[in-house]
Amino acid sequence: MTLSDPISDMLTRVRNSIIARKEEVEMPSSKIKVEIAKILKEEGYIINFRIISDNKQGILKLQLKYGPNGEKVINGLERVSRPSCRIYCKKDDIPQVIKGLGINILSTSTGIMTGEKARKLGVGGEIICNIW
Repeated sequence: MTLSDPISDMLTRVRNSIIARKEEVEMPSSKIKVEIAKILKEEGYIINFRIISDNKQGILKLQLKYGPNGEKVINGLERVSRPSCRIYCKKDDIPQVIKGLGINILSTSTGIMTGEKARKLGVGGEIICNIW
């Protein structure tokens, strides 16, 4: 099955798994998905991730995180820049997500990073998604 937007597919799989209270979610792996998973782990939105090799592109498995009473850690995921409509921002125009309570993930010339890190490094780029 071919996908026109694999990042959107990743976010939808995570969103649906959180709604269904799943422990893990699997998806086809890619370099950008692995970088997004690293950021989610660093920021405390998921417990861990791993890449399972198969004879194709590999499978990315995310271990989702919930609070002590089962409350959701990820309350929302939103794809900002799409293949049909790219959204770019300069280093001074990187928006905050819910007044700083969430993060945005950017694709910059120095790699995939959070909006906060991009502000500190002084680089802009394409806003991939918002997570809160």
